[in-house]
Amino acid sequence: MPESIPANSVGLVTPQSARFSEPLQLESGRTLSEYTLAYECYGALNAARSNAVLVCHALSGDHHVAGYRSMDDRKPGWWETMVGPGKPIDTDRFFVVCSNFIGSCKGSTGPASINPATGQPYGLDFPIVTVRDWVQTQARLADLLGIERWAAVVGGSLGGMQVMQWAIDFPERLAHAVVIAAAPKLSAQNIAFNEVARQAIMTDPDFHGGQYYAHDTKPRRGLALARMIGHITYLSEDAMRQKFGRDLRNGEHLAFGFDVEFEVESYLRYQGRSFVERFDANSYLYITKALDYFDPAAPYEGNLAAALAPARAHFLVVSFTSDWRFSPARSREIVTALYANNLPVSYAEIEAHQGHDAFLMPIAQYVDVLGGYMDRVGRECGA
Repeated sequence: MPESIPANSVGLVTPQSARFSEPLQLESGRTLSEYTLAYECYGALNAARSNAVLVCHALSGDHHVAGYRSMDDRKPGWWETMVGPGKPIDTDRFFVVCSNFIGSCKGSTGPASINPATGQPYGLDFPIVTVRDWVQTQARLADLLGIERWAAVVGGSLGGMQVMQWAIDFPERLAHAVVIAAAPKLSAQNIAFNEVARQAIMTDPDFHGGQYYAHDTKPRRGLALARMIGHITYLSEDAMRQKFGRDLRNGEHLAFGFDVEFEVESYLRYQGRSFVERFDANSYLYITKALDYFDPAAPYEGNLAAALAPARAHFLVVSFTSDWRFSPARSREIVTALYANNLPVSYAEIEAHQGHDAFLMPIAQYVDVLGGYMDRVGRECGA
């Protein structure tokens, strides 16, 4: 827990919740009759309502972007390094909003929620949701908050995909789009990683067809394995070598067995165990499927420029040199498609050894790039 809250933190924050009773027509063709969005806000909306920034979170993230829920919190929000007073997304200037998307397990309606038609948790009866569905719910939240146009919509990884969808579906409702460590669609390799993770969960004996909520246990082993698989893809080879190398946990002698011997094994098992305590296995299935399905160019025979033609925002696209999950080449595809539409775009390729997770870290060049761009956003919106 923090001994005291730093002056450049948003401080103690209270999550909020909005219930929507208007049915949501989903991209799959199914309808969600009602749903709840959990969200957090930081800073103050100005009189002109022009300084609002939407942050879109990634796969295992949530709406707790910055600050502390209580003085007992061990850690602040997941983007504490970037959101707060005097930080790149400056809450002295901007009104920052982040909502937990539906299908997740952090307060918004998802598979663990009660299905009003049955009085039982949805489980796998929850409808498949997509990035486009999430953006629709975020637009409804903006309406509720009285925000007609975002000064910027910002997101990394899966969050960056949401930013692209915002620019396509609601081109007049955002001035700037900040796409970080993202891709216009998943590669076959990425879909394969997601499928192995899903199979680890679904073949766990404690999965019970997704209705493990009625049992005394849950698919802990499968979800832990899924997280271990995913975590390997978030780190670069250089990052793993620098962090762990081939270091042994107990001196220099091999045990010649199958217990944990290498530090990297210990780290991955810890990541798996801790993830099980804070995430729902069904949500992991649904969110990875939403990742797989994201492909705005599909209706245009793969032409990304045609998919992005409706966009009107100014763009900042950021990639990281060691990110092999969403490599810089994938970001350059986005930049090329934006140029084809004569859209204003800035591109930064950040030298970083941390891999995909670099988008979460306070790398000096990255902080400078995002801070400089958001300063421009602030000046334009009068913040």
